[in-house]
Amino acid sequence: MNDTSMQESLFEDRTPGAESHNERCSSLEALYEQSRDCARCRLSETRNNFVFGEGNPQAQIVVIGEAPGAEEDLQGRPFVGRSGQLLDKILAAIGFGRTDVFICNIVKCRPPQNRNPQANEIEACRPWLSKQLEIIRPSIILLLGKVAANTILDNKQSMGSMRGRIIQWNGYDVIVTYHPAALLRNPNWKYDCWEDMKMLKAHYDRVCANRHQGTA
Repeated sequence: MNDTSMQESLFEDRTPGAESHNERCSSLEALYEQSRDCARCRLSETRNNFVFGEGNPQAQIVVIGEAPGAEEDLQGRPFVGRSGQLLDKILAAIGFGRTDVFICNIVKCRPPQNRNPQANEIEACRPWLSKQLEIIRPSIILLLGKVAANTILDNKQSMGSMRGRIIQWNGYDVIVTYHPAALLRNPNWKYDCWEDMKMLKAHYDRVCANRHQGTA
């Protein structure tokens, strides 16, 4: 896939005539162009592709993982390996497709051997994620895994203490659940993940209902 076609696939305009959608799409495209050659940390030296993220520029839900894996690095797209296939099923179970949400990671380049991203790498990449959230302006953020949750929420809490509730962070409603890779290693956690996703869907429905009442 060449750079132009990749850009088009990442930010395809799915609602023709929607000015705000087109503006956000253009803003994300501009950010992608600005960030795609990023060399702020040493991960740029070993990557195959900068994995910016993809999805709906007007998404009410942004899904954030920790870092691209091997398949993501090869394709330049987030969550396309086995973990991504499971994420697709998890989202589909509550009525969402990949085009309904925006999917990205804390760092945009694969750490060698899929190790956890280091603090300096996270800090180098943080402005790109912050700008993505600023452009998309979601109502809900879904954090996948302890690394993503501890990083975004700036804490050292366990998954058990962060799961099962709505957390307020920087004006966003945040829900924490297990990373799909963890679910593949520990299938017994899938029930808890399902409870988290049902909570997310119920909260999403409330947010949409409140928005509708506010514009009625």
